[in-house]
Amino acid sequence: MPRTVDYYFAPQSPWAYLGHQRLANMLKATGSAVRVMPVDLGGKVFPISGGLPIGQRAPQRQAYRLVELKRFGEFVKVPLVLKPKYFPVGGDDASRLIIAVDLHHGPDAAMAITGAILSAVWAQERNIADEKVLATLMDEQGLSAKCLEQAYSQATQVRYEHYTQAAIDAGVFGAPSYVIDGELFWGQDRLDFVERALHVNN
Repeated sequence: MPRTVDYYFAPQSPWAYLGHQRLANMLKATGSAVRVMPVDLGGKVFPISGGLPIGQRAPQRQAYRLVELKRFGEFVKVPLVLKPKYFPVGGDDASRLIIAVDLHHGPDAAMAITGAILSAVWAQERNIADEKVLATLMDEQGLSAKCLEQAYSQATQVRYEHYTQAAIDAGVFGAPSYVIDGELFWGQDRLDFVERALHVNN
């Protein structure tokens, strides 16, 4: 029986970027479903889970983060700018756009625009906090411009808040996080375990 992954992430997360396409490939290979669930990581998840924005972390942690990003970028063979021009960057507008796309076009389209947004930050050095950039990304993915308007609707904001609370309730403390039948897997480096879980009873 196909399984479902609750995919919690922030659209500006480099780790979500590094794991996104691999997750998409796993879903397709196993026939699994996905709930695409962007969350307010820095504003709401970090404060109650002990997480810190990059600039507030110890110098040793900041330095090692760059080492790990370089290692994983080379390992998974995706283009990666270690210090992109537009990072740190706010992710709220991009998150709401992803939700609007999901509501209007479904999860496959939501996965596609999520991948495009992540790549925009970490491979193309584009500013995902700029509405014009988001509009261009939508056009590049062949998605309806109506979603840009829907991204600012009350329904979309409520869904964003719901996903964030759902992440907190599930014990999420970082991005990306994947939840399968209540079991939490944190980080793109846990995708091997996610793959095993998706094959159980499948």
